[in-house]
Amino acid sequence: MLHFLWDSISLQTVLIFLFVFLLITDYMKNRNPKNFPPTPLRLPFLGHIYLMDFKDPAVTVEKLSRRYGDIFSIQMGSMRFVMVNGMRLVKEVLANQGDKFMGRPDIPVDEEVFSKIGLISSTGHLWKVQRRFTLSTLRNFGLGKRSLEERIQEECRYLVDAFRDEQGNPFNPQPKVTNAVSNVICSLIFGNRFEYHDEDFQRLLKLMYDMTALHGAVTSQLYNNFPSIMKYLPGAHQTIFKNWKLLKKFMQEQINKHKEDWNPSESRDYIDSYLLEISKDQDSGTFREEHLMACALDLMFAGTETTSSTLRWALLFMATHPEIQARVQAEIDAVIGQGRLPALEDRNNLHYTNAVIHEVQRKGNVVPFNVPRMATEDAYLDGYYIPKGTAIMANLTSLLFDKNEWKTPDAFNPEHFLKDGKFWKNEYFQPFSMGKRACLGELLARSELFLFFTSLLQKFTFQAPPDTTLSLQPMIGIAMAPQPYKICAVPR
Repeated sequence: MLHFLWDSISLQTVLIFLFVFLLITDYMKNRNPKNFPPTPLRLPFLGHIYLMDFKDPAVTVEKLSRRYGDIFSIQMGSMRFVMVNGMRLVKEVLANQGDKFMGRPDIPVDEEVFSKIGLISSTGHLWKVQRRFTLSTLRNFGLGKRSLEERIQEECRYLVDAFRDEQGNPFNPQPKVTNAVSNVICSLIFGNRFEYHDEDFQRLLKLMYDMTALHGAVTSQLYNNFPSIMKYLPGAHQTIFKNWKLLKKFMQEQINKHKEDWNPSESRDYIDSYLLEISKDQDSGTFREEHLMACALDLMFAGTETTSSTLRWALLFMATHPEIQARVQAEIDAVIGQGRLPALEDRNNLHYTNAVIHEVQRKGNVVPFNVPRMATEDAYLDGYYIPKGTAIMANLTSLLFDKNEWKTPDAFNPEHFLKDGKFWKNEYFQPFSMGKRACLGELLARSELFLFFTSLLQKFTFQAPPDTTLSLQPMIGIAMAPQPYKICAVPR
């Protein structure tokens, strides 16, 4: 009987039945709970992937927020998240109800990279202990003190010399700028800096740079949305995984070197300090060598790419706005002159220069959607129900480009940060996020941006190469960096 029934059913009928079954399964699995934020029409299996502009996701988000308001949900393949826009709701998620949205969602492409045991993606007790330890250790090694300022100033000298070696000819500033920025965090993690002609370290920085850029590739985004399929296919995501293994190998070698000549009574850097905590932590398992590797990699990655990207935006904006560059240089000449390096105490007297640096951060917008959060308990936002485990994206772009807060939000305009000729900071300027999970390296990044920028503008005028038009089109990745470009650093 069964054999007869099977023979009488055509292949077409089986396929139709299977397709309907999958449709019903997809609907049951992905239907929104009651009183969930509004969402556009969702396609089966694909979600809202048809709406996304992968070259500039911020454009898509802005269109959806105009239609659905400051809170809406969106689904890309198997990933669903709630997007919040505007100061009121962003502040609610990151600060007012920050404890309810302290988690990190599972993002497939980042599970291999920012592991759940590092500083960026860990949660709960492990995150609190490691963040507290890291902040304390960085302070011990000079964060917020004159000693670290001198270390940055020393790196400024090296970077100025490296730019001078180009003799005003066109060159790509990315490798040198990235090396300089990375050397500051490396001196804290490893206790030493790396020369700009160190080929091994240059390869390492290129791995990091490529990984940042490849996160924006279509295949990486598809891996996030359809990991069970994409893991068998070639693409940018496979390169990310390969690069990260090489970065882990480098970090393991650095840790092994430290273990060979480690002196528990004299900590030289972050790795030494962490090894000491490992030796004391015999029971809880909070401090372990795999945690050290994850934290050190997170520090190196986060402490390099965002600041480097911001400085590259700064040089690009100066070359495309020569009148602003000239005014910065005139202020530097009047306050500091050419006889000494800039110092952090000069910031209080360089009002226009400080405003320009802040406008670079606003307009450069290197982390447009913040680092994703996850609800650690059931919550309500603007009257909508947000179940535990929901991924949340706080749209920092909606603050940095708010048309009601900035006079000319889409233009590069340092006057946004000036009142009566004095520097003034707008509450909507939040490039480092806010709340308990705000960027732990904010103080370091702000010091680096000021000292590197003023040191370079003190000694050089930046121009586009002859017969070249510089592009301000961003490159979408983990950080929103400028497209690769060449520039002329003409000695002053």
